[in-house]
Amino acid sequence: MVRVRSSLAQLPAYVPGCKMPGAVALASNESPYGLLPGVTARLAELAGGVSRYPDLSATALVQALAEHHDVETERIAVGAGSSEVCAQLLHSVVGPGDEVVFGWRSFEAYPILTAVAGGTAVQVPLRAHGLDLDAMAEMVSDRTRLVFVCNPNNPTSTAVGEQALRDFADRVPEDVLIVVDEAYREYADPELVPDALTLLGDRPNVVVLRTFSKAYGLAGLRVGYCVGSPGIAAHVRKTQIPFSVSALAQEAAMVALGEHAEVVRRAALTVAERQRVTGRLRALGFEVPDSQANFVWLPLAGDSGDFALHCLGGDVVVRPFVGEGVRVTIGLRAENDALLALAASWRG
Repeated sequence: MVRVRSSLAQLPAYVPGCKMPGAVALASNESPYGLLPGVTARLAELAGGVSRYPDLSATALVQALAEHHDVETERIAVGAGSSEVCAQLLHSVVGPGDEVVFGWRSFEAYPILTAVAGGTAVQVPLRAHGLDLDAMAEMVSDRTRLVFVCNPNNPTSTAVGEQALRDFADRVPEDVLIVVDEAYREYADPELVPDALTLLGDRPNVVVLRTFSKAYGLAGLRVGYCVGSPGIAAHVRKTQIPFSVSALAQEAAMVALGEHAEVVRRAALTVAERQRVTGRLRALGFEVPDSQANFVWLPLAGDSGDFALHCLGGDVVVRPFVGEGVRVTIGLRAENDALLALAASWRG
């Protein structure tokens, strides 16, 4: 029998949001508004050219991102979604026996990708459904090589503020990489949630992670990127799977980047619906933490699985974390109304 790595024997597989034909999909934090208009047109133009390899370095996309963020191109590295960029970052700094610190529960891929990279996950319990940055700082040791800060946090939707994030960065040693994962940045209130690139971007041990999968509506094309120091970005590029970002994905991301005003408009629609859904759920007696993302968190503990099944019976798919809570994506108004009706019947 072929010998496989013992460290992977007990590793759980990543669990995506469930898909069910005909059902309302509120499980995967996708944008409900479809492709941006310019993206649709550009993909139609390019569909006949996918027999050729894409630009390995994603040169045009990197240049567009550099201009968008007003940084040097050397500071940017891309990947097939922010999940691959997370893996690239881990493979850049983590080796066997090294530790990776993050709050828990947080993005489900963190412990999986850490184990694949050969590292040891150090999971720090949340406090009031949010990241406990003080406790995370306390867990940084001589073996720590990387810390993930998911802000806003997935799946609990909460976020940490400017002073807390700055204080945390001050406490982490300069030889430990801080990865601020801002996949849901576009849905956060800029008065409450800092832009880590603006706040900490000048620090050589800070990398900011972004994605086109959420507000930019390109979840199916897989484009993510990070902005960090030139040295770190160079190593991240080395660990990318060759040609992982397709030609269609690169072109779509560039067009989407140019439609920023429409992205902002759609995000505002989601935020308005998020506020409406939150208010109604609280009126029904649900605990709902303040959300800064395009989803809400219902900390239903032992009832999480049953609530998800109840919703599934009404053709609405949500994302349960059994024993902990349920993550509900904010969709279109009619989709959200379907969820609210099921939540009301659950309460009876």
